[in-house]
Amino acid sequence: MSEPIHQRFGFDTVFDGQGDITQAAPRPKRLFTADEVEAVRVQAHGEGERQALASMKAMQAQALAAISEATRQALSTLVGVAHAHREGSAELALACAKAIADAALERFPEAPLQAAIAVLAREIEAAPRLVVSAPADLVKMLEPVLAEAAQGIGYPGQVVLRPAPDLIGCAFTLDFGDGAAAFDPAAAAQRVSAALHEALAAEGLHAEPLIAGTEG
Repeated sequence: MSEPIHQRFGFDTVFDGQGDITQAAPRPKRLFTADEVEAVRVQAHGEGERQALASMKAMQAQALAAISEATRQALSTLVGVAHAHREGSAELALACAKAIADAALERFPEAPLQAAIAVLAREIEAAPRLVVSAPADLVKMLEPVLAEAAQGIGYPGQVVLRPAPDLIGCAFTLDFGDGAAAFDPAAAAQRVSAALHEALAAEGLHAEPLIAGTEG
């Protein structure tokens, strides 16, 4: 246990040989004038005001920091919601497009073949023979359609229509010697879906805002 520190006894008042005071400790002032009281009051009021303002500024800074963090989190959540909305909208649009395409192909199964022959007219016209493979259940229906399409592009060569058991729906293949073409509705739908999902993945959370004037 450490010993207490003792201070030497000191005299506040020192006298000379004649008994006069040569040194004395200042005594606290006990009486103040009205002006002095007012000055002390003004000084204390100013000090209190400065402390209050400093405290308010600190509280404002903390509140702004909290608001900024809450806003950041809210915007992150909104960006995620917007991206999910885009994905859902794209999936819905894709499903609707597929349903419409399937209905159209069921109603007009010959349309893809007619369009393909029209687009490939220049490539086909120089071939001596055009071989078309199609689902067996469509061959009879496609015979007059194919003949009309070939006549429509002025194709002078031989047109051969063959049943292909491995093709389903409105799928078909075209073989014109130096080139070939094919159409498969199911494979086309898969390619469109894959391209859409790749675009959404590449876009991520950095897409354009859903509402003009807002940030995504």
